[in-house]
Amino acid sequence: MYLRLTDEQKMIQQTIRKFVENELIPLENDVLKNERESKPGISPEKLMELQLKAKEFGFWGINTPEEYGGADIGQVMMAIVTIEVAKTFVPFKFGGYADNILYYGNEEQKKKYLIPTINGDKKSCFAITEPNAGSDTRNIKMIAVKEGDEWVLNGEKTFITGGNDADFVMVIAITDQEKHESTGRDGVTCFIVDREMGWKSEYIHTMGEWGPAALVFDNVRVPEENILGEINGGYNLGLEWIGFQRWLVGARAVGMGERLLQMAIEYAKERETFGRPLADRQAIQWQIADSAVEIEAAKWLVLNAAFTLDQGEDNRYLASMAKLYGANIGNRVVDRVMQIHGGMGYTRELPIERWYREARLWRIYDGTDEIQRMIISRSLLKGHAKLGQFV
Repeated sequence: MYLRLTDEQKMIQQTIRKFVENELIPLENDVLKNERESKPGISPEKLMELQLKAKEFGFWGINTPEEYGGADIGQVMMAIVTIEVAKTFVPFKFGGYADNILYYGNEEQKKKYLIPTINGDKKSCFAITEPNAGSDTRNIKMIAVKEGDEWVLNGEKTFITGGNDADFVMVIAITDQEKHESTGRDGVTCFIVDREMGWKSEYIHTMGEWGPAALVFDNVRVPEENILGEINGGYNLGLEWIGFQRWLVGARAVGMGERLLQMAIEYAKERETFGRPLADRQAIQWQIADSAVEIEAAKWLVLNAAFTLDQGEDNRYLASMAKLYGANIGNRVVDRVMQIHGGMGYTRELPIERWYREARLWRIYDGTDEIQRMIISRSLLKGHAKLGQFV
């Protein structure tokens, strides 16, 4: 067992850290200003400019297979990179990326959707959540009815990330009502549906800056060849899409927490009350100590989940732990940092309130706290996970 980064991993971490410090953090004031004016944090043109700068350092398709021109750095490095990028709220993601389930497409689908997405020529989104089917994904109602060589889709999806800008959606719909009613898992299929086929998106306003979409399908006709994977095999694709990213919520919490805690430490040293710096106050010291311990614990939960995935092993149990604990400590840390900063922390002059609103979402999306607790407890009760073992 070796609990340290290799020289190569350290080099990647430091390169990403410098990129964040030099290219992203200086944009924060502009992002806050744009968001106050109901504009995107950064424009698509600026995002592409940043992605191309990152590409110069070799960061393009960082987790995309090499055969598609990616770096394929693995999940542990993906966690480390995510932690570093999460030290800013500037909405940046690396180019050369496509959703993991798109790789299940046939050769024609890869040519038409996967490759253009990796190259940045098309944007995708994934849709399974519905107004009455959030955590309970088995309660979806959208139906797809076969008519000749086409499927006709009717229904609504909601809280879809990227749905306002996507050129196509990978959407889950019921294709065998009897099977679906019997198990709640079977009888659903994943379709690749171009926007030009007729679905519409509507912007959903939230307490944070995340702007998801509601997608409306009204007799949208989809050709047979646009089925992704197997007919009635969409539920497993949906679970794979959701589960693949779940533990990265914990990584984002660690990155945010480290940046905010450093802000709190610096402020506590500078700010004086009653003739002494805040850093001398035991109440402040304990908030700093508790935050540091929780951030470190969350980091190792994340890295363990990532390492397990790199070994080709089932990481669902560990991913749920990383997501549950990370999301909750993220909320606690940002709350403490705001308390340490007092009234200034509540203003929009500092990024704390921005992160405060964003962090609250982490306990909801990609499976709520309650869903993660259910997964963890069931894994233990059914013997899929055992205490005292390295998994």
